[in-house]
Amino acid sequence: MEALDERIKAVREREEARTKPTAGAEADANYRMGSRVLAELIGGIGGGAFIGWVIDQAIGRKSHWGLLVVMALGAFVAFRNIFRISGSSQG
Repeated sequence: MEALDERIKAVREREEARTKPTAGAEADANYRMGSRVLAELIGGIGGGAFIGWVIDQAIGRKSHWGLLVVMALGAFVAFRNIFRISGSSQG
């Protein structure tokens, strides 16, 4: 009976070791990097669109060229920052 208990205990320990989550600090770092990339993208495009809209309203234009140009510039800056983030994390 003791041998059976020891075998069951050994199997449980192996199962716990096999199913134990191994993601720790690395998963947290990846989550933070993904959040930063998303914030850069939303902030660049959204911020550019808002600033462009404000410029259009201040000038009094009915066309939205300011919005489109500054939003495109914001998207460019956001992608440039994302490329920088991805390049610095690989080193």
